[in-house]
Amino acid sequence: MSVTPDDVSRAATVVPRIAVPTALDRSARLSQRHGVEVLLKREDQQVGRSYKVRGAFNLMASLDADELAQGVVCASAGNHAQGLALSCSRLEADGHIFLPTNTPRQKRERIRELGGSRVRMTMQGRTYDEASAAALQFASERGSTYVHPFDDERTIAGQGTVAVGLVRDADRPLDVVVVPVGGGGLIAGMSVWLRETWPQIRIIGVEPAGAASMAAALAAGRPVPVADLDTFVDGASVGTVGRLTFPLVRDLVDEVVTVAPGAICTEMLALYQSDGIIAEPAGAMASAALEQIDLEPGSQVGCLVSGGNNDVSRYADVIERSMVHEGLRHYFLVGFPQEPGALRGFLDHVLADGEDIVVFEYVKKSNRETGPALIGIDLDSAAGLPALMSRMLASNLTIEKVASGSPLFEFVT
Repeated sequence: MSVTPDDVSRAATVVPRIAVPTALDRSARLSQRHGVEVLLKREDQQVGRSYKVRGAFNLMASLDADELAQGVVCASAGNHAQGLALSCSRLEADGHIFLPTNTPRQKRERIRELGGSRVRMTMQGRTYDEASAAALQFASERGSTYVHPFDDERTIAGQGTVAVGLVRDADRPLDVVVVPVGGGGLIAGMSVWLRETWPQIRIIGVEPAGAASMAAALAAGRPVPVADLDTFVDGASVGTVGRLTFPLVRDLVDEVVTVAPGAICTEMLALYQSDGIIAEPAGAMASAALEQIDLEPGSQVGCLVSGGNNDVSRYADVIERSMVHEGLRHYFLVGFPQEPGALRGFLDHVLADGEDIVVFEYVKKSNRETGPALIGIDLDSAAGLPALMSRMLASNLTIEKVASGSPLFEFVT
């Protein structure tokens, strides 16, 4: 293997110079819901609020004085950049960070806070892969060290130290561990250690649907690019997995599943409201995936909360996606007849108790008398949709439900 348990063990002696031990907490909500003991590995409590500092520091700590003097470069959706910024500050090295243009403001501000005058940032490209190409070119031109966020043996070993803490804190070997997957560095490093320490454990990776690059690689037998990458789960949206991480995942991981962004948003809200945990989308992937994993009753399951760098300005979008996923919000195009009281008739005879209009907008701004209206309706329960549709069909209105897969739906949401 490109990374061995000994590599992870060595990293475990280096990483504590910057990383802190994180909790392994039982989730009463998830345990009751799934009939298993669910333990949350809280890397959202890590320095920089993400496990990423482990890999960045382990790689940079291996550089000699001359290499550090030449500076370091990385590309990141935010968390790896924070890890590099912290490491630059601690090791007194200069760093240049390339970020996709969709990187949340909260992460950009944290990078500035953690790195101070030691780091510079450049916004480049829409995806991590585009930012990475620019960072690699910059590093080559300047003679700086490229600190890869996942596809370097030292990064992988550093990320693998999460498993060292998991083994240390568990009262017995876990039956299952569920790990988020982006480029594969975290799950590769953890799997190397866990296969050696708990050989019978079932290791499951989780990717966001729309950015399932590891599933694509496993199907093709090699890393392949994913077209039309959905970058909503910014911490795990990687177009092509690593050449080093892929064979480790292929050989050591039992299964890789995908989870819908809407389900991730629902779990983000549940973690916050029930468990008091602020998780970013990637940080909620592992526990969100429990809904679709077969688990033996009474088994002990570890889920990694990989990061807590969530921009509060994104919560409106998170709530929207969650409600649509849960079947609680629906959109319709409604053509009202040209007669008085048409809207009142819709309110009185189509809507029922527990159904609220949350969006009302005429599609034709200049002709509201004949143009249809876009109406968004929230339901108390997803089970109420058939009755609502029946009342719509019985009315004298022209009503079209906006399908979730249509371009119009993507526009209105």
